[in-house]
Amino acid sequence: MARPSKLRVAVSDPAQWLSESERAQMLAPKLRALADETRLTLILLIAQRSRTVKELQEATGLSQTLVSHHLAPLREQNLVEAIPKGRSNQYVMCCQTLAEPLRMFASLAATDPETVAACLQTGAEQPAAVQSA
Repeated sequence: MARPSKLRVAVSDPAQWLSESERAQMLAPKLRALADETRLTLILLIAQRSRTVKELQEATGLSQTLVSHHLAPLREQNLVEAIPKGRSNQYVMCCQTLAEPLRMFASLAATDPETVAACLQTGAEQPAAVQSA
């Protein structure tokens, strides 16, 4: 009996198949959730370690209601996840979901050699037109 050959399958990023408009539709809700300074503060705190609402309250000085209000859009966009632990929830980062917009932005900069070169230059090295923008 013949031994089956190994099948190699390459998995590509589905975002590569999307139009710019479809990519924008995917990114906009996540970026809106992250655009608020309070929600971004909560994300930064949760990125350090998982936290309860009470711990987030203590770290930010916000009320329980306000912390919960700001966690809602982060949960809706799957940027954080609530894991039941005892009588409360531990909030953890959803790194994969947060990585999606970062990958998309990184791929934008890497598509054109001129863009890559411009991104690598320091402020002093940039042409005058770029510095004044």
